[in-house]
Amino acid sequence: MLNSFYKGFKSGTDIRGVALEGVENQPVNLTDEVVANMANGFLLWLSDKVNKPCSELTVSIGRDSRVSGPRIAKIVAEQFKNAGVKALDCGLASTPSMFMTTVDLGCDGAVQITASHHPFNRNGLKFFTRGGGLEGSDIEVILTYAQNGEKPPFSPDGIIKSSDYMKRYCAHLEDIIKEGVDAKDYDHPLKGFKIVVDAGNGVGGFYAGVLENLGADTKGSRYLEPDGMFPNHVPNPENKEAMKSITEAVLESGADMGVIFDTDVDRGGAVDKSGNEINRNRLVALASAIALEGNNGGTIVTDSITSSGLKEFIEKDLGGKHYRYRRGYKNVIDKGLELNEKGINCPLAIETSGHAAMRENYFLDDGAYLCTKIIIKMAQLSQEGKSIESITSSLKEPVEETEIRFEITENDFRACGERIINDLTSYAEKAEGWILADDNREGVRVSFGENDGNGWFLLRLSVHDPIMPLNIESDSVGGVEIIKNKLYEFLKTTKGLRI
Repeated sequence: MLNSFYKGFKSGTDIRGVALEGVENQPVNLTDEVVANMANGFLLWLSDKVNKPCSELTVSIGRDSRVSGPRIAKIVAEQFKNAGVKALDCGLASTPSMFMTTVDLGCDGAVQITASHHPFNRNGLKFFTRGGGLEGSDIEVILTYAQNGEKPPFSPDGIIKSSDYMKRYCAHLEDIIKEGVDAKDYDHPLKGFKIVVDAGNGVGGFYAGVLENLGADTKGSRYLEPDGMFPNHVPNPENKEAMKSITEAVLESGADMGVIFDTDVDRGGAVDKSGNEINRNRLVALASAIALEGNNGGTIVTDSITSSGLKEFIEKDLGGKHYRYRRGYKNVIDKGLELNEKGINCPLAIETSGHAAMRENYFLDDGAYLCTKIIIKMAQLSQEGKSIESITSSLKEPVEETEIRFEITENDFRACGERIINDLTSYAEKAEGWILADDNREGVRVSFGENDGNGWFLLRLSVHDPIMPLNIESDSVGGVEIIKNKLYEFLKTTKGLRI
């Protein structure tokens, strides 16, 4: 059983904590000792997972641009060495590239030191095996080892070896674009295109080099230099300021496209030459169109908050099937894997946050791979005199949308949230004009006709926090307010929710 201290590090399928001073009331808890315990815990878990003694393991270590990254990476590497592990220090690296070391370098496991888009003072550890990212239950085992101070036997044979794996990873992306575009100038398939990159001072600046090597003009790119204080904007494709930045870069430089990544590049987004964001539902639509090529009738797994227009686009315009699942990128990816194991053709699992995992790429959520596929499609369409915008031109997007996050005030927030969801389901079944979705697998999703708000709401329980997020979309001006008022009549009767 985890105590409250170590339990606080579990963030879904990752470990996260405070690694740097500088934010009031957030003392450092990722201390040297705690990090060492976590590194040892991972080795014990991995040894059991792959059925090898720790002294025979090969494990890669990478980090994003956070200021605390070098300290944590050094501690992790030293613990690995003390256990006889062959540790490959990959330095600054993207999270997806660290998974790929298990494929290309034969590593038994990989550790990425990152806290995604979270503030500069936070950091964490993310783990991989050849089978992919870990499950939440695996993280609990690792933290239990750490809490108990358990560690592998000392071995004098461990080594720490530098590895420039990112160079190989980038070359792989270049080969994919060369093959996909198949231009007359094979080695420079992006010659004549202007593509700008916004890395937000994370580790994604490498992608500009990939594009330049293929002939693209990347002048006008922004914030390519790693800076773990993130002085310009949060590296996050869901962040409005970040998307405004890449949009400005595209319009100011007259680029054909712009791409943006989160800190560790497991998420991506894009902007077309007119400055239109290819993000959230539009990103899911475009990725679905690309993934369904050669997979006629295939199933696309998404998270629960995707729009009704997207479902129509996937099923009517693309001829695919839409499987709306729970929030949480690992939930979405695991469902895609499960469907394929059952013989259901599922080429893509994607969350509206920008986590996109394609079957052809090990169901790895890789923002650079996603943007690579989009750029290939842009170049292919250009050869036909078409634009990338043409693919999603029929996608119906809501006139209004909003998200409200309600705080749960009861100590057992999960039980409270589940009670509210059950009560709301019963209420919706009886309420006139309320249409419960027949394809919803998280929370309560209800649709309304033209005279009752012309849209839908989804109320669900947060994956990790004492929060109930409410998403509302409407196809009519003023529809969101109408739907919200209808739901509030129910919410006013509930207990344990601050509304």
